[in-house]
Amino acid sequence: MTNLDKPMVRIAKIFDKNEPPEVSEGALKKYLGYLKKNLELPCNLTGIEDFEWEEFYIIGPGSKKEHEELRKTQASYLDTFELVGFEGEIDEEYGIFVNVRRLSDKKDFLLPLADLKAMGKKSKNYQLLDDYSVWFVNFR
Repeated sequence: MTNLDKPMVRIAKIFDKNEPPEVSEGALKKYLGYLKKNLELPCNLTGIEDFEWEEFYIIGPGSKKEHEELRKTQASYLDTFELVGFEGEIDEEYGIFVNVRRLSDKKDFLLPLADLKAMGKKSKNYQLLDDYSVWFVNFR
């Protein structure tokens, strides 16, 4: 078994299947239940990569100064968040949503979980959230 196969095996087990299912409303609800049961709190998170609104500033022509100004009111992949709870709402396009609180200023945001990763690569939460993102991105 290769290292690439291990996440797929773990994900398939969540669904009691031999391979992970396609992303669907039912599959997202099942994964949500699994994460609620297995994530350890407190859980600090950060962005996997730039958030959708930031692409204009990170890889496009937008200015760094404007990006910094907008970060005061919008969540950024550069921020550190605390997982506050699960919204309970799911969307086949964006997946599971979570309520987070930015640690620097205590502002609350609702973000797609697939855009986030746990701090600390060796933590149980890191693997759980990485597996979710791998599944969501590859089986949508």
